[in-house]
Amino acid sequence: MRPFAFKRVADTTSAVELVAKNRNARFIAGGTNLIDLMKENVDRPDELVDISRLPLRVVRSTATGVAIGALAKNTDTANHPLIKKEFPLLTQAILAGASPQIRNMATNGGNLMQRTRCHYFYDLGTPCNKRQSGSGCGAKDGLNRYSAIFGWSDSCVAVHPSDMCVALAALDAVVNVQTPDGAERKIKFTDFHRLPGDLPELDNNLSHGELITTIEIPRNNFAANSYYLKVRDRASYAFALVSVAAALEIEKGEIKQARIALGGVAHKPWRCLDAEKMLVGKKPDAAVFRQAAELALKDARPLSDNKYKVKMAQRAIAKALGRAARV
Repeated sequence: MRPFAFKRVADTTSAVELVAKNRNARFIAGGTNLIDLMKENVDRPDELVDISRLPLRVVRSTATGVAIGALAKNTDTANHPLIKKEFPLLTQAILAGASPQIRNMATNGGNLMQRTRCHYFYDLGTPCNKRQSGSGCGAKDGLNRYSAIFGWSDSCVAVHPSDMCVALAALDAVVNVQTPDGAERKIKFTDFHRLPGDLPELDNNLSHGELITTIEIPRNNFAANSYYLKVRDRASYAFALVSVAAALEIEKGEIKQARIALGGVAHKPWRCLDAEKMLVGKKPDAAVFRQAAELALKDARPLSDNKYKVKMAQRAIAKALGRAARV
């Protein structure tokens, strides 16, 4: 690990100003991802700005839903009575991630900002365009069992590792950000993370120095019929091969609204919009859910070692929808 300056701030304005004026500065709170990257020499900041004491930990009800502070711990968010009651999909997704020890340290904002766990990204001896632009993507024609089947480019086939973000994508969350000029802006969650394209080094659409303050989730009617399913190599402390956030609004035996988001399949949480539309007006049963699952994977582009993800995702979607609908 290389030497770096460490500064603690008392307000968001100071935090944003410090990071904005130094391209090689980073915010740090829980540090559960950033410190690993620094130890491996993947990220080499020369200045860390500690935001852990900023007043951004509150989870509160709003006129339109709920707002969760960027610095609230993952564990506290998952176990908050308001989240468990009104947004159980988020609770399930958070508790499926990492380990209790990491969830006790990791923050909501940090969860959104975490970087891929692609082996080539962490291995300095291999090519990786995310780590060193123009060096190539080792995974594309290499070991790509864990890589993307949607939205990848010749520059990058990595996947986003978060479970929490998959649920937030399904729930149409909005990310509130403070900008370096003191303004605030809102970013739809489905627009927050990026596909790799020709700029795989950019994971999201934040500008340098912008700080996540809260995440808003609009009120919905999914609480009674939602489910998060994670398929992984181990039962604990493993990233998803495929995950599914499924949510249904069912009225008089008919699906009125549906949400399906996938994890482990793309550079960002992947919404299955065509499958969602197909489910509206249908009766919730296994056959309909299988049709939706097939539709959701129709545009998949698997690589040499991850063709299994197509069938795995189809079965996971059908299973998650069935458990959400309780059929």
